[in-house]
Amino acid sequence: IIFFLNYYYNIFMNNEDKFVFVIEDEESISKLICLYLSKSNIKTQAFYNAEEAVKELKNGANPDLILLDLNLPGMSGFEFLEKIKKDDNIPQQSIMILSARDADEDIIKGLNIGANEFITKPFSPSVLVARIQANLRRDAQSTEETISFGEYTILLNSCVLKKGTEKIPLSTKEYEVLEFLAKNPNMSLSPEKIYSNVWKVQYGDITAVAVYIQRLRKKIEKNPNECEYIKTDFGKGYIFCI
Repeated sequence: IIFFLNYYYNIFMNNEDKFVFVIEDEESISKLICLYLSKSNIKTQAFYNAEEAVKELKNGANPDLILLDLNLPGMSGFEFLEKIKKDDNIPQQSIMILSARDADEDIIKGLNIGANEFITKPFSPSVLVARIQANLRRDAQSTEETISFGEYTILLNSCVLKKGTEKIPLSTKEYEVLEFLAKNPNMSLSPEKIYSNVWKVQYGDITAVAVYIQRLRKKIEKNPNECEYIKTDFGKGYIFCI
């Protein structure tokens, strides 16, 4: 009995800092889902269209999971998935599709675009919450390779940067630049080398490197004008100091 009490207590307490976007245009369904999640101590933010969710993500919102309907007004769920997966300025998220569409081609398309799971309607609210919790636990318990510097930790498997327990929102390209720098610490890296390794092309606009370096400095440096981690090696490139 004590084992099970501890088990469910830990699940409940570990949900305290979890945050889920619920993108569902049917208000009654959205409110039901949010109610059940709140009872499990999971914070939610509801959206009745995908455009508003995109705006929040671009403004720096960083949910642990997105629950996504497909048949939405305006931008469809598939269009939302494609947009956020291609946008370098939006942090990548775990996504669960919840839809009345149950054709094999819809399920395959959703999973191929980037959804982690596809759940069909009608659904049991308690079972849905259990599956969301399982997804959140799976993300939290996966064995992570990490790189630490100062107060920060890069979770290499999850592609996440944390300052203590706080997740620092990074776009896909910001994360990729940071990971490359962190995997090659204390050495001079030219913009050309960074560009070819991160963008995976030999030729292109290497001024993009400086743009992303500046973005990272604003997010991780106490004083971007006196950098502690991403230092400029004048005439050569950048050095990531650990």
